[in-house]
Amino acid sequence: MSKKIPIYSINEFSHNKLANVKYQVEVFDANRHFKVEYPHRHHGFYEVLFLTKGSGKHVIDFQTYVIRPYSVFFLSPGQVHTLELSDDIKGYIFLFTSEFYLFNKHNKNRLLELPYFYHLQAETPPLYIEDPADCQTLVSLFKSACRVLDIEDQEDKEESLAALLDLILLHCKRLYPSVSVTGSAKKGRLLVKRFKQLIEENYQYNYSVRDYANMLAVTPGHLTETVKELTGRTSNQLIHERTIIEAKKLLQYTELTVTQISHELNFKDQSYFGRFFKKHTGVTPDEFRKQ
Repeated sequence: MSKKIPIYSINEFSHNKLANVKYQVEVFDANRHFKVEYPHRHHGFYEVLFLTKGSGKHVIDFQTYVIRPYSVFFLSPGQVHTLELSDDIKGYIFLFTSEFYLFNKHNKNRLLELPYFYHLQAETPPLYIEDPADCQTLVSLFKSACRVLDIEDQEDKEESLAALLDLILLHCKRLYPSVSVTGSAKKGRLLVKRFKQLIEENYQYNYSVRDYANMLAVTPGHLTETVKELTGRTSNQLIHERTIIEAKKLLQYTELTVTQISHELNFKDQSYFGRFFKKHTGVTPDEFRKQ
């Protein structure tokens, strides 16, 4: 165990460690140009991992998913994940910031409208592609993006990559299991996703529903009603679920004491944190760590 869960910025995934990197796309296999420590979390960027060969498992925020050929995994900023991969693993990976994806787009909600980022439910299930034609389309898009990235002096490189990323995300959106919504329900979904995004950015401050409602310029009642309608949980439950996930990560993956973890998560004291944790998990923090 380490003292902290490693946090990687997108700059650290660049081949030449450039500053202010906004994107990276490359072949993903056992011979990648660098190694990362697992588990880790990403700061400020999104990931699309498309695996075309091999097996293993992918653990995202304590949810375990099977890796099989033609599976696509989506990671939002802040999620902690661990990969266990077979030696014959092959595929592609596209990392990008919201700034890169939304550049020159009139709809600034476009990322949140995708069903797999800041998923409305507690889990973030992958996309398992069955149709060979759909598999080949995605392979072709990733190969094209890799070629564009490798051409050093190509004019309009960023625009070309952004267009290819958009096609990749839209292709996955078409295949991803999702309930189509319109009108007020669509606005509600965006509100809930913005809420989840804010929780991810502020979970360590232990904010209340009223605090988040103020940030979103809605009433606490409207926020809770919308969250309940679309997720089946209350606003407080979403806040508490994220706090518990973070507490579990810190207990399992770090050497921080329970007192230090309670301070990290802005609880007034260790006793209150212990009661909160047991109420939501059925065990004390020390019991969870021993398990």
